[in-house]
Amino acid sequence: MPARHSALAVLVAVLWGLNFLAIHASLTHFPPLFLVALRFALIAIPTLVLVPRPRVPVRWLLGYGLGFGTLQFLFLYLGMHAGFPTGLASLVLQASAPFTVVLGAVLLRERLRARAMAGVVVATAGLVVVGLGYGAAAPLGPFLLVLLGALGWALGNLASRQARAERPLHLVLWMSVVPPLPMLALSLAIEGPSTIGDALATSLTAAAVPAWLGLAYTVLLGTLVGSGIWVWLMARHPASAVAPFSMLVPVVGIATAWAALGERPGTLELAGGALVIGGVLWASRPARARIVPADPAPAAEPPPAPEPAPALRR
Repeated sequence: MPARHSALAVLVAVLWGLNFLAIHASLTHFPPLFLVALRFALIAIPTLVLVPRPRVPVRWLLGYGLGFGTLQFLFLYLGMHAGFPTGLASLVLQASAPFTVVLGAVLLRERLRARAMAGVVVATAGLVVVGLGYGAAAPLGPFLLVLLGALGWALGNLASRQARAERPLHLVLWMSVVPPLPMLALSLAIEGPSTIGDALATSLTAAAVPAWLGLAYTVLLGTLVGSGIWVWLMARHPASAVAPFSMLVPVVGIATAWAALGERPGTLELAGGALVIGGVLWASRPARARIVPADPAPAAEPPPAPEPAPALRR
């Protein structure tokens, strides 16, 4: 990729890494289920008015919205609200990559290469190490919730792949139409109208400003700008050239959470994170093309020997 495009890919990784701090800020004021509904409603309303619906089968649009939009953020927000560290959340969500590989083989009968399988095994071992490191000092439940969020992302990946949208950004925007209603229903049933009402009643106070700023960042920079640039890059370069930049997301997420929130990961968590990132990078590497030697060209026939010069007559 040109240096300018590589810089854009790094910018997206930074935007997505900072997105976890923005989510943390929003969760300090809004209940998690209602926050998911509010986040996607803010994107869905202008999308319904301004953006044409992508020409894809409805089942894949719904599958993408339920997997990527609903399940991923339902469990991610619940896990972070339950106390899972912000920086580690950006790392554990990378489990979506090995989940996608395995689910693609099981559900779509995609061929599982030996390299991809080895990467999945290494990344899974890294997640186990992260879980052991985190679970030694805290309940394991929040870790499992974020891991379920990664599984939802993987299911969304399969649906978006099957959709084969001509305009991927339109698919990303219309995906946001799916989560608001089911998430609002869950919020009303689980969190209750009084909890939602209290959050909204105090949302115009000075204490709620960080939550609104975090929500604005998530919608505008994390989703619209970040996803827009990413889709633009994926349309112009091979996935193998663009996708590895996403491995910078947990690096940015952990570093910024360490600096801003004082979340210092332990040795086991860092070691497991290195295994996760290494396994995902190894699994995403394209297979080497086999070079078949060309048949040697037939040897050129030697030129005919010159005829002897005629003898001179005396």
